[in-house]
Amino acid sequence: MNHAAPHGPTTTRERPRPDDATPPAPVGIVIATRDRRASLAVTVRHLLALPERPEVLVVDNASTDGTRAMLARDFPQVRVLALPFNRGALARTHGVRALDTPYVAFSDDDSWWAPGSLGAAARHLDAHPRLGLLSARTLVGPAGTADPLNDLLADSPLGTATDLPGTQVLGFLGCAAVARRTAYLDAGGYHPLLFFGAEETLLAYDLAARGWGVTHCPDVVAHHHPDPRPRTGRPAVVRRNELLTAWLRRPLPYALARTRALTADARRDPHARHALRETLVRLPAALRARRPLPPHVERAARLLDAAAGADGAAS
Repeated sequence: MNHAAPHGPTTTRERPRPDDATPPAPVGIVIATRDRRASLAVTVRHLLALPERPEVLVVDNASTDGTRAMLARDFPQVRVLALPFNRGALARTHGVRALDTPYVAFSDDDSWWAPGSLGAAARHLDAHPRLGLLSARTLVGPAGTADPLNDLLADSPLGTATDLPGTQVLGFLGCAAVARRTAYLDAGGYHPLLFFGAEETLLAYDLAARGWGVTHCPDVVAHHHPDPRPRTGRPAVVRRNELLTAWLRRPLPYALARTRALTADARRDPHARHALRETLVRLPAALRARRPLPPHVERAARLLDAAAGADGAAS
């Protein structure tokens, strides 16, 4: 996952930091779910107990397991947006549009926010008007084990910017991010072509391309309790979306090199074969939607590629 975000060519003058006695702007929460009624109930209980008392909006991706009935019965104070069919990660964008809070935190149906973290996120966003999205520190499971991504984000080679908190990044976990609503909508939200799986990098690219800062702020904490069972087909989906992201935003030599690498892997790896087939089906749409990154964002992406040892060369 690419994870550093560049400081753009233009900056916005930082506002004076709000007084500690000034309450931060409100944060709403969007949860996208599908057929995860039991784990969703646990998540909602944690979110409703937060001291910040956030508005919680559940966007239901056409569940068939009684999710909406459970919410109406057990959590009548929670807003529900029922989609007629599964929209994948795009459900989060429907949720952002439906909320009117200036800031939006994202949870999955197996994740929630630590008490006080939404307030900390709002204070960062209040004080730094160029900040479009912040990535939280993620603790996994009942033991609160640090997610390995935390160190990767904290050690981002792009470092800090004077008008942003934390470390600049170009990636995040979808269940551990807080966004400025106007920035999220300005960037277009999650891309419909990716549907779900490794969709965060493209959104981070698009935020940075529009001049918004994307950073990792470890004082904001999310808890993630994923199902320990592996998700069927996820490796192929991730590889598909990584390659589609390359075709959507990166230079053609880079996208071609990544395609050659996946083609080579497909000779022996069934996940790679599946990813390649699904990429080729979506490639015409990706080419129509292609919008290469501005030079300063592409330079940041190249730096991350070098740090991660990614295959392919961008011209």
